[in-house]
Amino acid sequence: MKSDSRRDLAAGVLCLGGFVLWTLLIRTVDVQAVGVNGTSIGLATFNTWFHQVTGVHMWIYTVTDWLGLVPIAVCMCFGVLGLAQWIKRRLIWKVDGDILLLGGYYILVILGYLLFEMIPINYRPVLINGVQEASYPSSTTLLVLSVMPTLKFQIDRRTDNKRLRAVTTGFAVAFSAFMAIGRLVSGVHWATDIIGAVLLSAGLFLPYRAAVRFMDDRKNQVVCHRPDALCPFADAVA
Repeated sequence: MKSDSRRDLAAGVLCLGGFVLWTLLIRTVDVQAVGVNGTSIGLATFNTWFHQVTGVHMWIYTVTDWLGLVPIAVCMCFGVLGLAQWIKRRLIWKVDGDILLLGGYYILVILGYLLFEMIPINYRPVLINGVQEASYPSSTTLLVLSVMPTLKFQIDRRTDNKRLRAVTTGFAVAFSAFMAIGRLVSGVHWATDIIGAVLLSAGLFLPYRAAVRFMDDRKNQVVCHRPDALCPFADAVA
């Protein structure tokens, strides 16, 4: 429905705006040199307080770091699906539109990750193997929260099996929550890094879902306007 795609787009734009505002706050409000090697951290009072509460748990960091391979595997599975359709149908534009959009979406996620690696906003509160790394937004959280919703969305689109849908939804929600909370309490990120990742991932996923729904709406309109086609809304219109 058009209202769904517009709602998703509006919510996505709102989340992206929230991410931009959040980033500006981190760069300008309560900035103190409290990071490793005296690096400046925005919203320092809140960040240092939360970091002291959670402490540092490297084992959680290690577990969540390895589990970051799960969303990568999901991306690869959809990549294989798109490649198989391309080979079978011979022309790339005959690949399912939502899969082509998904590939573009994953590229945007990667570009977002690379951008903030090149332009550090915050550095981690601890050294990783003796190296001072950028930490805003949390790249692992961004990856998980950008990819796992697409798994649920695609499974819901491609199967009517209610059990498979339920299992996929439960897994996606539980895994996403575990990873976001794990990165938050591991102590390898400032709390604001996780919040930024949540806002950015939502700001990227919702427009993707809006684009797919808009594409579906256009297809339905084309089918309904074919003279030999039975419009699914014919009875309602009559």
